Amino acid sequence: MVRCGGFARLILPDMLHIHDTLTRQKMPLRTAEPGVVRMYVCGMTVYDFCHLGHARMLVGFDVVQRWLRASGYRVRYVRNITDIDDKIIRRAVERGVTIRALTGFFIDAMHADERALGVQPPDDEPRATEHVAGMLDIIRTLESKGLAYQGADGDVNFPVRKFPGYGKLSGKSLDDLRAGERVAVSSGKQDPLDFVLWKSAKPDEPADTRWDSPYGPGRPGWHIECSAMSHALLGMPLDIHGGGPDLKFPHHENEIAQSEGAFGGTLATAWMHCGPMMVDAEKMSKSLGNFRRIRDTLSVDAADDRADYAINPREAEMLRFFLVRSHYRSAQNYAPDNLLDAQHALDRLYQTLASVPPEAIDLDWNDPAAQAFRAAMDDDFNTAGAVAVLFDLAGQANRDSSARASGLMRALGGILGLLQTDPAIYLKSPTRFLAGGARADTLSSDAIEALIAERAQAKAARDFARADAIRAQLREQGVELADAAGGATQWRRV
Repeated sequence: MVRCGGFARLILPDMLHIHDTLTRQKMPLRTAEPGVVRMYVCGMTVYDFCHLGHARMLVGFDVVQRWLRASGYRVRYVRNITDIDDKIIRRAVERGVTIRALTGFFIDAMHADERALGVQPPDDEPRATEHVAGMLDIIRTLESKGLAYQGADGDVNFPVRKFPGYGKLSGKSLDDLRAGERVAVSSGKQDPLDFVLWKSAKPDEPADTRWDSPYGPGRPGWHIECSAMSHALLGMPLDIHGGGPDLKFPHHENEIAQSEGAFGGTLATAWMHCGPMMVDAEKMSKSLGNFRRIRDTLSVDAADDRADYAINPREAEMLRFFLVRSHYRSAQNYAPDNLLDAQHALDRLYQTLASVPPEAIDLDWNDPAAQAFRAAMDDDFNTAGAVAVLFDLAGQANRDSSARASGLMRALGGILGLLQTDPAIYLKSPTRFLAGGARADTLSSDAIEALIAERAQAKAARDFARADAIRAQLREQGVELADAAGGATQWRRV
């Protein structure tokens, strides 16, 4: 064992299994270089604030890279930013701002969401606009192989039917396939299924949306961006390529065609896709208008004209816990009651940490609970099973007053990005996600402390009726008191 971030790190070759979207089977993790994982995940198109569906992807792959590192792998995690796109151009024109100003603001807002959710930054975060030259190099290579042509409208397209195996990721035949939602069928295409590699500049588009190229001024198509960025930073094959559920087709299917068509070989050894966030049986998305933004769920003072915001630590960790306790590939349902249940469940773990202060331990992977946690995570990152281990340890800690069980629960929780806040700070933080809902008359911490001090004075004066009245008043305000030995009084919000 070696030490890693405060816990013991294991070297476990070939024990971790991943469900591969391409083969539709679980397979042992195989890497091109022993002990090294090169992981590329398709990130955000930055034209608006992130919603809970985006949070699912951000947290899901954050847990993946955390477990890979905890397992002893050296990880290079790349997650790109799409900062040139039709939606970005439309939004910038609507607001009368430059592309750079618009994308810069929403990149900052995305980073604020990541900090709130405890998402660690990727090792590299390339922006599409930084890799246009590499995109043009790939397009020229494809053209030399007969896999790119320029249409009468100036766009450069990829001829899908000339790439054997197209559709292998999505499992669709060519006759079943349709142009992707971002691909506008144009008269310049030889086949409606062909997708654009380079878009010819339109006269009414802003000047900062075009680059010079051998094909005339224009900008890259969406799909070529990731082929260029992943190849420049990680090469081929990628050990893991991941993204949201809606990227299998057309985006990832087209990446395979571009990258393998240009360079040969295999783009990725394993493909991972997280499940969708659902609302009333519909996928959460901006296009359907059924989305809830991350910042609205866990912020204290978020405003649409500011990227950053203050974070409520209790609500923020609740949202991460809500996401982590479901398997990353499952469909997850957003509903207010589900957030209330997640808050209640996470509170129980923190109440254990408060009642049974955790022992500082060196995590022993031979411990039965640690082995159960490891077995769950090695089984396609089964966080639901791993979270169940945390609750088993909480039960043991409460039943036996075991500081070691409490400490093990906290150490394992840290691998998932959970249970690292001081329990006193966590339990004293207000939350809108309790059974009683938001309260207009929620007491501040200072007001609670003042009432506790008044209660102590009443008890000293043997005015027990007043002391009991203060306790009842605080209970009505959702504050629970616990009188400790020596006269000290602890409190928490419930």
